[in-house]
Amino acid sequence: MKKMYVLPNLITTANMFSGFYSIILSVDGLYLNSAWYIILAAVFDALDGRVARMAHATSSFGVEYDSLSDLVSFGVAPALLVYLWALQEFGRAGWITAFFFLMCGALRLARFNVTTEKLGKGYFQGLPIPMGAGLLTTFVIFHDSFVFHTGTGRKIFTLILTVFLGLLMVSSIPFPSFKEVNWRSKAGFPILFLGIVALLSVAIRPDLMMFVVLGSFVGASLIWNLTRVLRGKSPQSLLARKV
Repeated sequence: MKKMYVLPNLITTANMFSGFYSIILSVDGLYLNSAWYIILAAVFDALDGRVARMAHATSSFGVEYDSLSDLVSFGVAPALLVYLWALQEFGRAGWITAFFFLMCGALRLARFNVTTEKLGKGYFQGLPIPMGAGLLTTFVIFHDSFVFHTGTGRKIFTLILTVFLGLLMVSSIPFPSFKEVNWRSKAGFPILFLGIVALLSVAIRPDLMMFVVLGSFVGASLIWNLTRVLRGKSPQSLLARKV
């Protein structure tokens, strides 16, 4: 392995470590701490690819290693977290729901690896697994600070949310990736402004705004896709690679 490949793969390893330690914390019943370690894994996941591109150190090995790390941090870790936190009392339906999320995440990662060269970079095909894990995880954090569903209500909502996110991950619904946004253009300014507002909101109240921001992104994306369908436009046309 070339030396320039070491740094991005170390960051990917930090991602996997955070996910693994989150699993340990879930087993110990420290669910809030477990959730925060999944968030930390997402930070490392956001960094490794960018560092690799900046250092011109991208490789097939790095892509596969990143996917394996993501499956641990954003598949196994959140599935176990929500199962022990809310779904365990549903018995068989609970662990099947947790496994369904994990399975959908694995399928999402595999599909991404085999289609990434065929699809455009402006949109993701289906909800990315870090986003799905992020919504589940931030809901645990949100609930800890703002209890609005207690007992059975919280558990039913978690079960529905887990299944819904799993379905979104294996769907073909386009979700904006912002990779092809021209930040210097007038069209890119509103997106940049909203991004800054979202980051400031998260910085002020992370326990509240992480879940709100992620939920708003998913909700807005679904509404936007619905408006395209009502206008007679195919959302899947956005996934085509530009030539």
